[in-house]
Amino acid sequence: MSLPSENTPQPYPLLEVEALSVAFLVSGGFGLKKRYVQAVNGVSLYINAGETLGLVGESGSGKSTLGRAMLHLETASAGRVRFRGQLITDGVKPDIARLRQQTAMIFQDPYSSLNPRQTLGESIGEVLRVHQKVAKAQIPARISELLTLVGLSPEHAIKRPQALSGGQCQRAGIARALAIEPRLIVADECVAALDVSIQAQIINLLMDLRESMGLAILFIAHDLAIVRRLCDRVAVMYLGRIVESGPTQTVFNTPRHPYTAALVAAIPEIDPDRPLPEHSLPGEPPSPVSLPAGCAFHPRCAHALPACRHGVAPETRHIADHAFACVLDGHSRDRIYPMTEGM
Repeated sequence: MSLPSENTPQPYPLLEVEALSVAFLVSGGFGLKKRYVQAVNGVSLYINAGETLGLVGESGSGKSTLGRAMLHLETASAGRVRFRGQLITDGVKPDIARLRQQTAMIFQDPYSSLNPRQTLGESIGEVLRVHQKVAKAQIPARISELLTLVGLSPEHAIKRPQALSGGQCQRAGIARALAIEPRLIVADECVAALDVSIQAQIINLLMDLRESMGLAILFIAHDLAIVRRLCDRVAVMYLGRIVESGPTQTVFNTPRHPYTAALVAAIPEIDPDRPLPEHSLPGEPPSPVSLPAGCAFHPRCAHALPACRHGVAPETRHIADHAFACVLDGHSRDRIYPMTEGM
């Protein structure tokens, strides 16, 4: 199976996010002052056709909310989303419909993402009918093709999710996502609930599908070891903001933000001669309802300067295709690199 593709390169990314924000009301009403949590705070990033972008950060950093807002599954409070150059965030129904026809999402829990009352065949067939991807008479054959593509057998079409293992359920979820023949898949912690051996199988499957179908993937995860293997580029998120982004090897080898350096240094290594990191990531992130002034990471940062503790969040700086939101100068960065030396 192959997706339709243009022969000429496009002058714009497949998906582009500009200054996107998502806020949720957490209290207020009946005369009380309303309080909002800024789950996503002015995020800008892009995904090119056929590439895999890793989105990493601690739990609660806003990764899943950002992924859902990019597909118009969450309402943005500010900013813009463009898909293939077309503005989506105005909420025009035909544009949103085109987005839904070319994008899909793979969720963390493989069981809750499938209807327990439907067999796998019924679940996949529903997508094929709604999006009118094949003629009605060809639906059974297409279901078998999709199940085979993700490493299941056509006989699995008559089974319900509760009769399958977690890995089989996640493969079925991927088959359902592929039924619309997407150009972009948002994989939201799609291997976090699986055993390590099954994780490797699903990652290999995604890599194979990316190569054979030209898929673009937004891979949301907190496991940096998997991201380093799978992704072309990586964006690091902290309390609703992107603090660093760039090519995967550049970000992992020479992190320019202390938060990124601490995450990279914490990646487990099967090496008895490698010492544990001297400066592990201390404390917990502050409340997103009441963010500290300046850089939100400064209460946990061993390299924080006075300028980090006041004013607004640092502006994003660029060195070639490597972006980072940090005020540390070259001398300070020399102290950050040893945290990841030898990895």
